[in-house]
Amino acid sequence: MPQMISDDASIHYRLDGPATAPVLVMSNSLGTTLDMWGPQLQALAAHFRVLRYDTRGHGGSTAGPGPYSIAQLGGDVVRLLDHLGITRAHLCGLSMGGITAMWVALHHPERVRRLVLCNTAAWIGPASNWTERVEKVRAEGMAPIAAAVVSRWLTPARADAHPEQVGALRSMLRSTPAAGYIANCIAVRDSDLRGEVAGIKAQTLVIAGSGDMPTPPADGRFLANAIPDCRYVELDAAHLSNQEQPEAFNAAVLQFLAAPGEADA
Repeated sequence: MPQMISDDASIHYRLDGPATAPVLVMSNSLGTTLDMWGPQLQALAAHFRVLRYDTRGHGGSTAGPGPYSIAQLGGDVVRLLDHLGITRAHLCGLSMGGITAMWVALHHPERVRRLVLCNTAAWIGPASNWTERVEKVRAEGMAPIAAAVVSRWLTPARADAHPEQVGALRSMLRSTPAAGYIANCIAVRDSDLRGEVAGIKAQTLVIAGSGDMPTPPADGRFLANAIPDCRYVELDAAHLSNQEQPEAFNAAVLQFLAAPGEADA
């Protein structure tokens, strides 16, 4: 497993696709690993050098004790780019990964070509929800929250039709180290970019899910209205739109990243 040392973390990453193609960084959501992007890999790696990684405290990435901050998560991305000698890249993040991508676009705009923000928000509140979840995981571990959390990731119709997908996602969540999950919950809880996202300069695509409860379409429309150069797409999906509507998701991302513009310079 390729690893990169970032501050007090060891970040696990994978590269797929042509070595000479533009780089597309994929940032995972809370409680998942880089494998969440499996439905995208074949389609995107045909056109891009796809760089997936496990956020610190998830999957094959380790880290020191939390809590973490979104600045730390974003710093990991920048250091990963430095480690691989990548000057600029497209960034695609879902939920927590989208917040991380926004932070990088705001604080290191020179590193970002285009930005894809999926099922995410400038602020995911209320804070009390995160605090309650932290306390439950701290007391009982990951298993008790798995069913309730994953039930928000896919619509009921999708979940009923694909029980194997539900099982795989629950397994991914349950295998997340409790300490890492807690530390990242706090990073999301304490992040509020509502007053900053208008400063994003990169061309941006926002993908929302019509059935997304954690980050409903209103959150996506807020981003689309605030970010100056932004497109908005809404899919018939819950929180993990990339898992529920992979063909539509892939088409939207490819169409956006292939469109001519300043990011190609």
